[in-house]
Amino acid sequence: MNRKEFLKTSAGFAALMVAPGIWNINIPQNKKRNLKFENIFDKNFLAPVTRVTPDDGIYVHTYFDVTPFSPSQKYMAVSKLPFQDRMPVQGDLAEVCIIDLENQNIKSVYKTKSWGYQTGTNVQWGADDRHVYCNDKVGDTAVGIQINIETGETKAFAGPMYSVARNESCYVGFPLELFDITQLGYGCPPEKLGVYKTLPLGASKTEGIWRTDLKTNEKKLIVSLHDAASVLPGIPPVEDYTFYFWHSKFNRQGTRVYQVLRCLFGKDPYKAKERNPVNITFKPDGTEIFYTTPNYPVWGSGGGHPNWHPNGEYLIRHLKLEDGRDRFVQFKYDGSEFFVLTEKIQGGGHPSIEENSRYLITDAQKIIGDTKNVSLRLIDLKAEQEMIVCTLPSIKWEGHFDDNVFRLDGHPVWSRDYKKVSLQAAHNGKRQLFVIDLSKLI
Repeated sequence: MNRKEFLKTSAGFAALMVAPGIWNINIPQNKKRNLKFENIFDKNFLAPVTRVTPDDGIYVHTYFDVTPFSPSQKYMAVSKLPFQDRMPVQGDLAEVCIIDLENQNIKSVYKTKSWGYQTGTNVQWGADDRHVYCNDKVGDTAVGIQINIETGETKAFAGPMYSVARNESCYVGFPLELFDITQLGYGCPPEKLGVYKTLPLGASKTEGIWRTDLKTNEKKLIVSLHDAASVLPGIPPVEDYTFYFWHSKFNRQGTRVYQVLRCLFGKDPYKAKERNPVNITFKPDGTEIFYTTPNYPVWGSGGGHPNWHPNGEYLIRHLKLEDGRDRFVQFKYDGSEFFVLTEKIQGGGHPSIEENSRYLITDAQKIIGDTKNVSLRLIDLKAEQEMIVCTLPSIKWEGHFDDNVFRLDGHPVWSRDYKKVSLQAAHNGKRQLFVIDLSKLI
């Protein structure tokens, strides 16, 4: 058996090729460990708050637009990080863990080299409660991993994974090794700290978003960086620049992907001061590429954390308007039908909207002395009223670290029935996950 047929993953697990480009990974099965969820009480809380992660480590969910709750809502898929006080390099392993919310236990199902402080292992669910996905290094490349949490069967596929279609037909992603040059904490750690993979100047025609078919394992470039840059209404205002992709997200219908496109100005990407993010959308085959905010400046308008509306036709984000106010806005995937969701309430944080378009959640942080807190904001868009549901401890990186990659954002994310929220906060100085039950408020 030659190297092309037998490899080891980054965690040292044996990987056997079972079909062209598909690897079966032999991993040891861990036992479930019992938990005791902790109810958190405070006279100012407007809803019940429960800590669901154990004291034995550092836990995060994936992101504000990737629900950790399984399709049945019986489980949560979370990441356990090995530390939180230094930058990872290849060789540092994080764990994919499954929390049983009904029986209050936790099980580690995979260890991976591909993780970051802001998105953990990028773990996310497939079409049902059987499969979760993450990334790992197989050979020299970070690729998508499928884990059957019932049987332990684990497969590695051909392409990088950032967002899995809800019907589990495919996933899309930009190479994880190319994330760190524009922002730390979201991709695959480098072999050597501070040395990151980069692209040539300009907008590459051969690199971009790759679609991997989960039945055939076909990996295909569907949107190149050149394709994406071509739909922008203007060229960069400098002579030297380099485009990179960043965040990708399927709508829940699987009919479109929104994509963050970034542009670093200058010849040296290490010296670039601005990421200049813009947002586009496209179909899963890479057609119908749209720039989503045509009436706002291409360069310097900010990211604003875009997120799909559950209807799959519209997106929301916060955006600085022409008069300088930051507000929550909504617009169609092609950039049309733009409007402000509420004129009265300040935009900010990581917003998500529920399926009836009435309630929006986001996070806010505040520093008081040497402490930092994170709050869950619940906004009633119909009444144009805001509630601070709860405020929990966070981690104050300012004054302790030289990069905000060490921050702990709340990244609030809805459960699938839009009755609960998972929120990242701290307990005894460690990153932990809290579930807030909003069922009596909405």
